[in-house]
Amino acid sequence: MTRPTRVMAIANQKGGVGKTTTTVNLGTALAAVHRRVLLIDLDPQANGTTGFGIQVEPGRPTSYEVLLGEASAAQAVVPTAIPNLSIMPTTVNLAGAETELVDQPLREYRLRNAVQPLLGEYDYILIDCPPALGLLTINALVAADKVLVPLQCEYYALEGISHLIRTIERIKNNFNERLDIQGIVLTMYDRRNNLSEMVADEVYRHFGAKVYDTVIPRNVRISEAPSHGKPVLLYDVNCAGSQAYIHLASEMLRRDSELAA
Repeated sequence: MTRPTRVMAIANQKGGVGKTTTTVNLGTALAAVHRRVLLIDLDPQANGTTGFGIQVEPGRPTSYEVLLGEASAAQAVVPTAIPNLSIMPTTVNLAGAETELVDQPLREYRLRNAVQPLLGEYDYILIDCPPALGLLTINALVAADKVLVPLQCEYYALEGISHLIRTIERIKNNFNERLDIQGIVLTMYDRRNNLSEMVADEVYRHFGAKVYDTVIPRNVRISEAPSHGKPVLLYDVNCAGSQAYIHLASEMLRRDSELAA
């Protein structure tokens, strides 16, 4: 029996919270347990693309051309070095899409319509969103079934998430009634830091079961891996960061299985 494709936006309008790191390493962990995974790099910084050591050659379609209707999603997808894992890469050109799409009809549905033919080919489509709630993130939220929110264990984290949740509700009411929060993942967690404990307690108090049990620790190997063009699971599978993402993937699969039951 074919599993339905789960389309998930990894979003938080605050930068530096671990969105791309989570997209890259969660996708790698899911692929490692034989799930077919597509990553869509929708962040003009293109860190998701370079995080796999991919250099986009001139003329090669990317998520930018897909959003503008100049290429199909299938034309833009390329395999990574990891079995079961493909990516729709991007370049800094994507930064122009916000302006170029602003007067276009059905501008919010560009990504959703583009990925429609790919549904069924993958178990998970993970969309790496930019650190802003502009048209790129709106496209991701309209295309997605679920939103995964990486939340840094620092003081201002909760202030930002309330804005994101209001945006998700607006998208749900106006564009995508099936959209829901998949869960919240605490990132950059430091057990030696009382502030991490305080933020975690506050997040659990506000969001309860939506918060994943798995927390992603502050870990130097996670920070080093992108400079080598590798997910941390390939760079150092035994480090604490890799093990955390393996556990996160396991917890997500378990939760999805319970929902489907």
